[in-house]
Amino acid sequence: MSALAHVSTASGQPASPPPAAGPGRHRFLPYLLLLPGAAWLFLFFAVPLVQLAAASLYDPNGSLSTGYALTWAFGNYPTALQAYWPQFGRSFLYAGIALVLGLLMGYPLAYAIAQKAGRWKNLLLVCVVAPMFTSFLVRTLAWKTILSDNGWLVGLLRDVHLLGPDGRLLATPVAVVLGLTYNFLPFLVLPLYASLERLDYRLLEASSDLYASPLKTFRRVTLPLSMPGLIAGTLLFFIPATGDYINAELLGTPNQYMIGNVIDSAFLVRLDYPQGAALSFLLMSAILAVVFVYLRRAGTEEVL
Repeated sequence: MSALAHVSTASGQPASPPPAAGPGRHRFLPYLLLLPGAAWLFLFFAVPLVQLAAASLYDPNGSLSTGYALTWAFGNYPTALQAYWPQFGRSFLYAGIALVLGLLMGYPLAYAIAQKAGRWKNLLLVCVVAPMFTSFLVRTLAWKTILSDNGWLVGLLRDVHLLGPDGRLLATPVAVVLGLTYNFLPFLVLPLYASLERLDYRLLEASSDLYASPLKTFRRVTLPLSMPGLIAGTLLFFIPATGDYINAELLGTPNQYMIGNVIDSAFLVRLDYPQGAALSFLLMSAILAVVFVYLRRAGTEEVL
């Protein structure tokens, strides 16, 4: 006798079969779940991006008082690039140097927290994340105090003769790069930690048992297994660092300004919307090109 018959006999009532799920049942449920996020992206990303694209093609001879006309002025792009190519190059140079410094500090730190910290792991992670609880502006102003000419760091470097009597750190490229490194370092450490924390330590022991040197073990075992976190971390570090303008504004001078400072000035000081929009799109295009080449060279498995 079937289970359905048992149920029917025990209750005294004929058991009704379960409702049949039609082939189209809940077909649209995934799309309904995506609708709020898609609407948010459309209103606050796609629409502003289209408006920015239109602004980059405004008549460069217009003004905020007289109004701008959409004249499809594609010449705004080469004009903006020709005028501010040094700031473009400086942005990528500073971000690249800061990324190298971040890797030299962040990779050993992430490895130590993931594999060696033991019961101190959570505390060290809090120490990495804690600066992000403070405003980006406040953190940069703190570095302005640390690197000041009368600060303890400059005094120490002068005492050990790494800086001359009139040497300084503030208002130099060194200060801007240090600020970028410090402010974006957590974005590099956390993805690296997530990859290294999943690393099977027995693989390292097996490599050692097979007489591999520590350097070879790192190159053939640790580094490949941590590549997803390394790729994600470098992107999270490099992309915002390239477009940053706070560090150059507070820790540098106009001689150290990056392209973000020029865009900020174009929109808020000179009110030159076509040029600011054109520079913004040029920056986005350059970053996308660098990211595309980087991902093609490094691989994207398990990154996204």
